[in-house]
Amino acid sequence: MDRLTNTVRPYAWGSATAIPELLGVEPTGEPQAELWMGAHPGAPSRVDRGAGRLPLGEVIAADPVGELGAASVEAFGPRLPFLFKVLAAAVPLSLQVHPDQRQAAEGYAAEEAAGIPVDAPHRNYKDAQHKPELLCALTPFEGLCGFRRADQAAELLAALDVDGLKPYVDLLHAHPEDAALRELLTAVLSADRAELAPTLAAAVTAAERLAAAGGPHAAAYAACAAAAHHHPGDPGFLAALLLHHVRLQPGQALYLDAGVPHAYLSGLGVELMANSDNVLRCGFTPKHVDVPELLRVVRFTPREPAVLRPEADGSGAEVYETPAGEFRLSRHVIPAGAAPRAVTAPAAQILLCTAGAVTLRDAEGGELLLERGQSAYVPAERAVHAGGDGTLFRATVAVTPG
Repeated sequence: MDRLTNTVRPYAWGSATAIPELLGVEPTGEPQAELWMGAHPGAPSRVDRGAGRLPLGEVIAADPVGELGAASVEAFGPRLPFLFKVLAAAVPLSLQVHPDQRQAAEGYAAEEAAGIPVDAPHRNYKDAQHKPELLCALTPFEGLCGFRRADQAAELLAALDVDGLKPYVDLLHAHPEDAALRELLTAVLSADRAELAPTLAAAVTAAERLAAAGGPHAAAYAACAAAAHHHPGDPGFLAALLLHHVRLQPGQALYLDAGVPHAYLSGLGVELMANSDNVLRCGFTPKHVDVPELLRVVRFTPREPAVLRPEADGSGAEVYETPAGEFRLSRHVIPAGAAPRAVTAPAAQILLCTAGAVTLRDAEGGELLLERGQSAYVPAERAVHAGGDGTLFRATVAVTPG
């Protein structure tokens, strides 16, 4: 087992204090948005293996089966198939969606064939992988996720009582549900921004009024209006009103499959995803929005947000079950004085302490203390026990041998 040295990504939407507080370090005054744990080439974790501090990807590449386990290599190739993060949002992230595996492979191949540099601002696909993801709240966490029913969305828009929105309300009433949502999103994102600006301004003002008045949709109006103030004139405000407003309490999680539009608004959480960086944006962003490609990827079926609560697995762990094969998240809440519990897995795993302190011990007598914010990498099949007084999140692969 190896202690990880991780990179913090300073994206503009990040909190200046949440990740430093978790790590027990002084804030720099700059935003600290994501702490990456894994082998993604964009910001790989490093381990000390005697030959110096090496990127985790290099360690895995030297012995994929030994590090990852045979079942993981067979299913996902000789690479760590997940990326583990701590995410700290102080202001809203962009409205976005992720492709499925076929869409990602096709999109990546097309952009490679077109000779678009991978770091070009108008590039959609950084790799050929899909990106299902799971966000587990460490603090109260707020987000937007999944389309409302068309009649519900029409109700929210109509209540704003803005003349310029009436054609959009009519769209939602005039077509089958998935076609209505598609047509409305297309119209909003394709509209001339200068022409749409007065309608947007009036709609945001109306949303603030309705938020202050209370009612069943007050929190959604408030959240969307607050996001709009960070991105004035962005049509993403209208797209946001089509989505469910979600509030997670600590320990609750949100699973996001391919094609589901979403945005994280505020809070601190751990995020586990397939090891990909593919994002298509649809609002609340100054970055490139490729409307035709977005419409190819988005699934316009209304759905309730997939809010998960952990389920005990009989070993002392609480597991967040998802359909994703690339990752599995579990949580160990270890009370003081409890017997050490096994955290062995058939695949590679990353262990993160989020509260208190946890001591890891392996079969060879190795010992590693993880304090709050610290993490460790454990190769496949290594017998490890965890004890102490703290909370430990474990990221590993969902596949099992057999």
